[in-house]
Amino acid sequence: MADPTQGRPDHAVFHLMATSDIHANLLPYDYFADAAEQPYGLARLATRIKAVRDRSDNTLLVDNGDMLQGTPLSDFSGPAGAGQTASHPIIEAMNALGYDAACFGNHEFNFGLEWLRDTIGQANFPYVTSNLAPTTEGDQFWASRLLLRRQVTCRSGAVHPLTIGLIGLVPPQILTWDRHHLQSRVTCEDMVAAATRLVPALRAEGADLVLVLAHTGIGSPEARPMMENAALPLSRIPGIDGLVTGHTHNVFPGGKDMIPLGERVDGAQGALNGTATVMPGFRGSHLGLIEFDLLREAGEWRLARTTAKALPAALPHAPAIAVDRAFSERLEPAHRATLSETRRSIGTTEAPLHSYLSLLGHNPAERLVAEAQRRALARHVKDSPLAELPILSSVAPFKTGGRGGPGYYTDIPAGPLALRHAADLYAFPNTLIGALMTGAELRHWLDCAALVYLQITPGARDAKLCNFAAPGHIFEVIDGLSYEIDLAKPPRFDLCGAELSPGQSRIHALCHAGQPLRDADRFLVATNHYRAAGSGPFPAIPPERCVIQSQELLRDLLIYELSEMGHITAPTDPVWRFRPMPGTTVICRSGPGLRHVPVPPGFDGMELLGLDEDGFQKIRLPL
Repeated sequence: MADPTQGRPDHAVFHLMATSDIHANLLPYDYFADAAEQPYGLARLATRIKAVRDRSDNTLLVDNGDMLQGTPLSDFSGPAGAGQTASHPIIEAMNALGYDAACFGNHEFNFGLEWLRDTIGQANFPYVTSNLAPTTEGDQFWASRLLLRRQVTCRSGAVHPLTIGLIGLVPPQILTWDRHHLQSRVTCEDMVAAATRLVPALRAEGADLVLVLAHTGIGSPEARPMMENAALPLSRIPGIDGLVTGHTHNVFPGGKDMIPLGERVDGAQGALNGTATVMPGFRGSHLGLIEFDLLREAGEWRLARTTAKALPAALPHAPAIAVDRAFSERLEPAHRATLSETRRSIGTTEAPLHSYLSLLGHNPAERLVAEAQRRALARHVKDSPLAELPILSSVAPFKTGGRGGPGYYTDIPAGPLALRHAADLYAFPNTLIGALMTGAELRHWLDCAALVYLQITPGARDAKLCNFAAPGHIFEVIDGLSYEIDLAKPPRFDLCGAELSPGQSRIHALCHAGQPLRDADRFLVATNHYRAAGSGPFPAIPPERCVIQSQELLRDLLIYELSEMGHITAPTDPVWRFRPMPGTTVICRSGPGLRHVPVPPGFDGMELLGLDEDGFQKIRLPL
């Protein structure tokens, strides 16, 4: 039969739909706050997905990673969880939506390789991660690259085959972040090097379109070995037709990404350096959509034009997109089981526990976690020589707004404590590490943490306090010490741990038990595997000095400790403060819920201003 397009091009539009960083937010439900009707979630994106499919016969649905971890709905289905359904609810949801392929994100490895193998074994679609390889032959349970063959309907009504080449990329830092799961079991290649090698290979194997699922953010334009956020170098690789990014929870096009000057950015068409690119936000805030205008001529496809968009689940000052009812009803058994677990009573708290002021020195919520870590570590070393060392506890504030938005704070009122509150206090599946550290190493850690603040000129009025490029979870409090942070000095380290100001420490009056800390002093420090492995700017603790390595989740240790205590009185005395700078004020931001909690001691001079354009509560603070 003759090709009806012979002598003239036929036209087709192919739609790539992409999700990323859903973090198990399937329903628009906040399990930590026990609150429904949130303006996000895969159930809202399911309505978007159905609308695209209703208007187009030519679609592909992919996920770009960090789907399997993040809320009690998923994490209580982990290896130590309640296991409330026969099939994993996240995979069940993805199967119901008809995903065509998915890539691993860094959080897919949080529960170990065996759990990951078993979980994705339930998927009706393949996983592809191209820069990851097992060290033992036969242990690979994901694809290195994919060729998906689809039938595409043109405007003329003619149907033609289209071959889609797909590669997936994960940050090599997974070897650090989940070292206890991955060490000696997998290797991870540089993302840019892997894509440079595989894109031509897919073309040679017959790919008409080459798509890259890259669990990476928009960072430095220069390619550096093993870089974490490599979207810009990837966008310059010839032969990539569509690029899906993520990891940093931003939105592109249409978000507030900080893209370096000199990069070719087309916000209208959604392109970086000429490559159609999308980053679909966080926890189901957006559906990524890339439209490929294809011409069929002389038996071959030619790409004429691309347009990338990030379609929101909720528009500002407008109702959110309705949920897909059939999808939501399918998840109802897992949802009910999760609520039953998260509402279980574990005690009471005398005072509110919140993270609204965690970056300003008021941190009873984190100190409660620190005390639980300290108690657990003390049990591990009881009756051993290590018990003679003073035990410190290092903990980060996980919810400080940032890219999670003005509602992304812990806010637990005084009164009954449920299991969901403990999960809110420790939302990540980290495990306990007991490490031997010196006074010099602890100062180094605290200087790394202090990079979240900008340098402040003494006497300045309303200076900007926080470096918004630094996630709040980089900040670290070491309970058991006391110290001041000197903002008049510049940050000592950058986000990668490179020393910016050699010999300049921002940590002042660092003491233990009322005595100045000496570099050679030795401590046993309770921390988590993520920090101990050397995350972000923090140097890794040598494995031989990680003397206790528990496999129990810190969330579960916290639940146990709170249940044992029954009635909670969190410490309110400060571990640290800013070094006083008379006549100086700074401007920072927090959640609007700050207005409804008691002002803690030491914050009498704090002024609550209006909300900023993003909905955060503006604060003026005297130093």
